[in-house]
Amino acid sequence: MVPGPADPLTTLAHGIGSRHDLPISPFYAFAGAFAALFVSFLALGLLWSSSRFRGDRSGLALPAGLERVADAPATRTALRGLGLAAALAVLLHLLLGPDDPARNPAPGAVYVLLWVGLVPASLLLGPVWRLLNPLRTLYRLSRRLPRAHRRRHTPAPLPARLGQWPAAAGLFAFTWLELAAPDPASTTTLLIALALYTAVHLALAARFGERWFADGDAFEAYSALLARLSPLGRRGDGRLVLRNPFHGLDATPERPGLVATVCVLLGSTAYDGYSDDPSWINALQASPLGRTPTATLGLLAAIALVATLYCLCAAATRLVCGPHPGPLTAFAHSLVPIALGYLVAHYFSLLVTEGPRTVTIALGTDNAPEPLSPLGPGALAALQVIAVVTGHVLGVIAAHDRSVRLFPPARAVAGQLPLLALMITYTIGGIGLLLN
Repeated sequence: MVPGPADPLTTLAHGIGSRHDLPISPFYAFAGAFAALFVSFLALGLLWSSSRFRGDRSGLALPAGLERVADAPATRTALRGLGLAAALAVLLHLLLGPDDPARNPAPGAVYVLLWVGLVPASLLLGPVWRLLNPLRTLYRLSRRLPRAHRRRHTPAPLPARLGQWPAAAGLFAFTWLELAAPDPASTTTLLIALALYTAVHLALAARFGERWFADGDAFEAYSALLARLSPLGRRGDGRLVLRNPFHGLDATPERPGLVATVCVLLGSTAYDGYSDDPSWINALQASPLGRTPTATLGLLAAIALVATLYCLCAAATRLVCGPHPGPLTAFAHSLVPIALGYLVAHYFSLLVTEGPRTVTIALGTDNAPEPLSPLGPGALAALQVIAVVTGHVLGVIAAHDRSVRLFPPARAVAGQLPLLALMITYTIGGIGLLLN
């Protein structure tokens, strides 16, 4: 049976954004979105004729003293210790705490503080999970064991064709756990999932070395991808800099699996928004396959739809502009701000309500008031629509700058038309899910 709206499992496993949360006219929402996209497209076509983003060559270097503190071994050790301590606390709550998400903070720590909380943390501070990742810390500790207790082993090189495919698979596994698994907030389910995740990644790190985490760990890839839009970043020479976020986005490596990673983020968030629709809930309850297989097929279909639309757009762009060696990955970075807009729209209210509640439970505070959203229904509706539209406008800007760099001026703007059509389609779907 599908949990009801008041069930804490549903609250933890899904974003908040049903029809009663959005007292806004669909006409004004769609009209504003179309106007923003068309005006930005026309303005870029008329005023932006050459590439302006310089990737990792840009940025204003921060003071040397601040950089020394940020890169100091003590700072990094403290952050690794914090991440490991938090992971141990979650593990203890899973082992010793009640199997009830209303009284156990572990599910909220995983589905809210980690999954959703990484969004603002990565936007403000950069790829923070690289330092907090407890699996990296465990691997480093294992490397310090006496050589008599571990094999002499030289890490094997990672195959270049692997790229970010492992991270995409890991993100799909996590979103499946959150959105389709039979009992995602159960302590038993979370213990099994975390044990499997830990064992797989430590085994692969033993094979490929510590660089495995940067390439294969889902949460590191997730944090690093969102951190491309952070004002804090690293220049090509390694300096810590303040930068225009578009420069960081432009520096996104065009690697195998990048498109899959972004499409998993977009598709899973879209499915999350649709999964609260009464018609889909009825379909899950009535499906002869059962809830979990049907939800899995729905999640796969949402990701496949997002990926298919993007691949068709890439093919149309290639037809208009001419051959390009990497038509799929060349514009994949423009999907990152769209994914960010969807994440903010669907999960903002979840973070600001369930995040404090999770901390309250962890601190053992009794009779604490139920956290309330700082925004009323109207303001929340405006924020969600603005987040989706802004993400698409930023995507249009990133795609246009890449287009005028790659193609002759006469074809660069024409080549944007398939991308504009894709942005409009994604916008209709995104706002439609919010209003549904």
